[in-house]
Amino acid sequence: MRVTHGAALAGLPPVALTIGNFDGVHKGHQAMLARVIREARARQLQSCVLTFEPHPREFFERMRMRPSNGSPPGQAPTRLSSLREKLELIENFGIARTHIERFSKRFAALEPEAFVEQVLVMVLRARWVLVGDDFRFGAKRAGDTALLRKLGAAAGFEFEVMEPVLLDGMRVSSGAVRRALAEGALAHSEALLGRPYSISGRVVHGDKLGRELGFSTANIQMKHNRPPLTGVFAVRLHGAGMEPLSGVASLGVRPTIKSGGAAVLEVHLFDFSGELYGRHVRVDFLHKLREEEKYPDLETLRAQIARDCEAARAYHREKRRA
Repeated sequence: MRVTHGAALAGLPPVALTIGNFDGVHKGHQAMLARVIREARARQLQSCVLTFEPHPREFFERMRMRPSNGSPPGQAPTRLSSLREKLELIENFGIARTHIERFSKRFAALEPEAFVEQVLVMVLRARWVLVGDDFRFGAKRAGDTALLRKLGAAAGFEFEVMEPVLLDGMRVSSGAVRRALAEGALAHSEALLGRPYSISGRVVHGDKLGRELGFSTANIQMKHNRPPLTGVFAVRLHGAGMEPLSGVASLGVRPTIKSGGAAVLEVHLFDFSGELYGRHVRVDFLHKLREEEKYPDLETLRAQIARDCEAARAYHREKRRA
């Protein structure tokens, strides 16, 4: 997959395009990607995704938090996927090109007509465009699907609206995935995503406390400042060898160790003795064992980790039998 940024690049073909944040690349997003690929093939166009970095709500949150602004700070949603994770997921579905538009003050101020002319027509050479039924665009979200249809007809591209994908009668959305993860409902989040929720990152050196407690861990460097889930989980790790490895993971601020710390993802792998430092790995979250807790001392923490390991082993054994 080709990743492009900024202004138009000479020689790139016209595209069949879909637009959105694609956070998490859930089943609704996947249906849009599949549709774009089909239409691109039928029309002899290149399949393309237009997405934004940072997430628009993250951008507006930062703007509100500026001291001179005077507005109360907002709360952008937690990210389901880093930019790298999102691009990997989109590529896995066979999209030929993803264009990343930097969401800036200048871009946010574009009127709907300017967005269509400058980005969809001049930069991307869109010939067919697909968006969700709730799509809004342009300064102050002034543009809607009716306006995009009108502007598209004048600009020379076809336009269609994708109906929402439903699961048990409810709309599949990034918000629904976030709620499921926050509640620890991993089976439901997996149904919405079509795969287990995962976090990927490089294995880095930590404080080696797990080794001192008798449970060595791989410390995963995360791009998620506010992960959408916390607690202790049965997990599966990819990237340590030919086959995924079973383990138990803690994702949280480690209140027994320090107060006010950033979230840390630590994975203890069962029956593994190799070296992982520097590897880029992916952690699938399969089952939530419990919430994160603060313990009075390290010995109590050690005993709880042992119980967590046994509970995770039991889960993996049952999963294999099933």
